[in-house]
Amino acid sequence: MSALIDVVEEQREPLLRESSPPPPSLPSKHSSDENHEIVPFTSSDGPDPPPPNPADQNQRLVSLDVFRGLTIALMILVDDAGGAFPSINHSPWFGITLADFVMPFFVFGVGVSVSLVFKKISSKTTATKKVLLRAIKLFLLGVLLQGGYFHGRNHLTYGVDVGKIRWLGVLQRISVGYLFASMSEIFFVKKNIMVDSPMAFVRKYCTQGLFAILLCSTYMILLYGLYVPNWSFTASSINMSSNASDTQIVLCEVRGSLEPPCNAVGFIDRIILGEDHLYQRPVYRRTKECSANSPDYGPLPPNSPGWCLAPFDPEGILSSLMAAVTCFVGLHYGHIVVHFKGQKQKILLWSCFSIPLLIIGYVLASLGIPLSKPLYTLSYTCITAGVSGLCLTVIYYIVDVKHFRKPMILLQWMGMNALIIYALAACELFPAAVQGFYWRLPENNLVDGTEALLQAMFHSRKWGTLAFVTLEILFWGVIAGVLHIKGIYIKLKDLGLKADTGFEGQQGVRMKAKACGEREGVGWGGVGGGEGKREG
Repeated sequence: MSALIDVVEEQREPLLRESSPPPPSLPSKHSSDENHEIVPFTSSDGPDPPPPNPADQNQRLVSLDVFRGLTIALMILVDDAGGAFPSINHSPWFGITLADFVMPFFVFGVGVSVSLVFKKISSKTTATKKVLLRAIKLFLLGVLLQGGYFHGRNHLTYGVDVGKIRWLGVLQRISVGYLFASMSEIFFVKKNIMVDSPMAFVRKYCTQGLFAILLCSTYMILLYGLYVPNWSFTASSINMSSNASDTQIVLCEVRGSLEPPCNAVGFIDRIILGEDHLYQRPVYRRTKECSANSPDYGPLPPNSPGWCLAPFDPEGILSSLMAAVTCFVGLHYGHIVVHFKGQKQKILLWSCFSIPLLIIGYVLASLGIPLSKPLYTLSYTCITAGVSGLCLTVIYYIVDVKHFRKPMILLQWMGMNALIIYALAACELFPAAVQGFYWRLPENNLVDGTEALLQAMFHSRKWGTLAFVTLEILFWGVIAGVLHIKGIYIKLKDLGLKADTGFEGQQGVRMKAKACGEREGVGWGGVGGGEGKREG
């Protein structure tokens, strides 16, 4: 891990400049994408704008820091307390719970950040090369952290069979969304249009909107039109039970099925990636058909269908297309930040786009397109994107408009140093390392001992676990605060990701790689499971 990250100390610059840019007659020395200033883009053909207000230049968009810090804290909460409180854990297949908002929050924030970066592009070729390189490196980091090499808490081992590496995961999904969003900013935005009216705003970004619609259409056509034949699989050793044979045959021969065994999302992943490279402990193991303890994990009930043991990747290829659409929604919200100076304007416009998204999502669900995070259905996309927008709007009002920041300081710190918190906490590198020091038996370690002590103090496994997770979030908030006070921020070594991937985009400082893994349920999922219990 030390080969991938290094520690840098630098002065964090003001992040949001809502004033007009310098007159066109004075060319900027920082037009390269390596040193982005967050200023509204205007055409060089327009009249000279008034001089900038220094007070405006010192204004900082703290709300995006808080938003991503909230996302990290939410991920820790639902992942570590989800086993004790199944109602906040991921929905087994259809439906939506608190945990199902984490991944959309991540990719939505990526889109907001990307829009605040690619406003001045000196060379499309250079920018494209950098975007491709960064997306590849982010993808490979995800494979390292989620491919099964690290086994997480309660598994004092490491290593993975290269024939069973999990190729997809949360960082990989974020890299796909970043790639699509960045490329669209480079090639699809009409830079010669000055936004001086709502119609000009539409003309400037209409091609991006059409591309997002194309992604939605491709997803819907494949999801409902692709024929899924019968298929078979070999049950993984971590999924074997007394009533299961080595080879299972799943009967499908259908189109448009959204059920776990016969959907097009899983079919495409099995064809392209192979069943050995998918997540081996999918969320539908918690459905009533597959778990005696549903909606939690549990033993297989009598006469359970064979597909309960089948692999399925919640960050699959087809579903990642719809996740990229969420990233495009975030792009749109970031464009509003760029082009509209007034705080009331931003709040009004964000609200006007968030509420219709929620309405559309519920209408689609009522028309028969169910909410499903594993499939990332269109209704799920609309509702989670709308909630993401409303959440950012509320945080913006509290933090940037009313300047009510002290209660949010821990979240702000966590958002400003999200890479280290994510890798150590969400990927369980830190608790697994602490568990490596134990007294006589592996169970006698500081992590498990602290949780057991709190459960005994509260006389409840559930509430003791919740208290432990709360302390965990506070602990990482304090650690992030110490790093912030010392001016220490973690970046991917030599990636050069300055504010153009992940949630740190608007700061122009460092990209903090997000979401090492969605955590699923309560266990890491076993060796080679890759995703383990981390599912956003």
